[in-house]
Amino acid sequence: EEHVAFLASDSLKGRYPGTREDRILAGYITGQMKRAGLTLYNRTGLQNFKVVTSISAGDNNSFNYKGISYFHDKDFQPMPFSSNDTVSGEVVFAGYGFQFQNDSLSWDDYNNISAGGRIIMILKGNPESGNINSAYINYSEDRGKVLLASDMGAAGVIFVSGSQFDADDRLTSLKGKEHQVNIPVVHIKRYLADSILCRAGFPTVNELEKKINLTKQSGSFHTGQKIYFSTDINPEHVETFNTISILKGSEPSLRNQYVVLGAHHDHLGMGGEGSGSRIPDTTGVHYGADDNASGVAAVLEISEKLVGASPKRSMIFTTFGAEEMGLIGSRYFVENMRFEAESIQAMINLDMVGRLNEDKHLQISGVGTSPVFEKLLDSINKNYGFNLKISYEGYGPSDHAAFYAKDIPVIFISTGAHTDYHTPGDSYDKINYTGSVEVFSFVADIAGTIANYPDKIPFTEAGPKVRISSQGRYGKITLGIMPDMNYEGNEGMPVLFVTEGRPAAAGGMKKGDIIVAIEGKKVGNIYDYMSRLGQLEEGQSIIVTVKRDEDLLELLVKL
Repeated sequence: EEHVAFLASDSLKGRYPGTREDRILAGYITGQMKRAGLTLYNRTGLQNFKVVTSISAGDNNSFNYKGISYFHDKDFQPMPFSSNDTVSGEVVFAGYGFQFQNDSLSWDDYNNISAGGRIIMILKGNPESGNINSAYINYSEDRGKVLLASDMGAAGVIFVSGSQFDADDRLTSLKGKEHQVNIPVVHIKRYLADSILCRAGFPTVNELEKKINLTKQSGSFHTGQKIYFSTDINPEHVETFNTISILKGSEPSLRNQYVVLGAHHDHLGMGGEGSGSRIPDTTGVHYGADDNASGVAAVLEISEKLVGASPKRSMIFTTFGAEEMGLIGSRYFVENMRFEAESIQAMINLDMVGRLNEDKHLQISGVGTSPVFEKLLDSINKNYGFNLKISYEGYGPSDHAAFYAKDIPVIFISTGAHTDYHTPGDSYDKINYTGSVEVFSFVADIAGTIANYPDKIPFTEAGPKVRISSQGRYGKITLGIMPDMNYEGNEGMPVLFVTEGRPAAAGGMKKGDIIVAIEGKKVGNIYDYMSRLGQLEEGQSIIVTVKRDEDLLELLVKL
């Protein structure tokens, strides 16, 4: 209870990576580990790494039309995925920037214009903005529109919001953390777009939006008007950390085998736009008591208990940073271990373990990743009587996913979701502390039993090693791969794992390949990849270009 009270206090301000409070958190966790009698990794107990928490505008953002210079953050804003560049050229209006054809819809905003070397003006949204079930929603994402414009040869893109999309005409926030595209992109105010359009004798943005939305037909044209603009954005890198402490095994023959017990320690800070908060218009401490102060408290309590139990295998107690940003800390952990992945016998991940209900429901995933787990769990649970909700798949949206991708057996334990998830309502006073004591004891027994298990813990693949799909705004296409979501370059998308029996594997893709193009269109990173998938249809056969070692290969993949 004391651990959760501190971790979910106002003073830690939501435990956001890279903040002063993040550093206080580091000292608290490592201090507790040291007091428990554990050996701190690298003497400090910290494994530091850097993350991008925001994007800032540089000094070289400019927009000029007819000799008038407009103001950054007032008249225009670079998009958070823009390249840093200067561009000049004719403005071409291209409606919503669509080009697609499927069984029910067909649209081509580039049919009667020439985009090459020009600056494309595109409306944000789609003809049915506000309709979450719109057939156009798969094509509405800003980045996808820019990739298409770039494919068509555009030198740059300017976005503008019609009043049906945004009556307040707000400029895009720079809070995103996406990889850059290969052309400069800005979002401009309606009055600035209107001055360009009306000077050339064309209707206003609102008039064009209204007509296109009503007729559901393209309305592209050359304006003959020339502009130039410069974009300058800088990713803000901050240093955060994983904590790692080790308990050496008591049996010499098993001492070089490890069982990992982990939980993420970060949360959403003060919330706000781009934070992951479910109420992004509210700024306030997002306490994260259940998510995941409860998991950290469990690791601290269980480590103290197991020190006294002297398990035969070595134990690694770790808390991960930047989980809420995309499982970054756990990925960094597995990619930078000082020992072979094969030496890790199992990883137990605790995420949101503080809200055990009166029916004693406990969710356990990854049970199928080793043939010994189900019997082991059933045996231990006889002493507790939890109502176990078992899932056999190893993949999940938490830190154990990185270990499963390395063929390490995993167990993921949670008391389940609730309406306070990712809101300021996830507070200290709502934790079931009596239930938590019972859950922690159960987990300690699991960890201790695995650490003392007489034989090697065998790994069994249990379901896909990633569930990256293009659901919702991106469609429903998957290749059956695990992309490197944390790759910060822009030279392709590394493939961490290929699931057997899925389209990528059938097409010959291999672990370690780097996807550089889909259907001849560049893929520089995970965002490009998802946007490209959103343009594809089930049953379609496509060419995926991959870099394998030093060779470029074209793979035929049937979706």
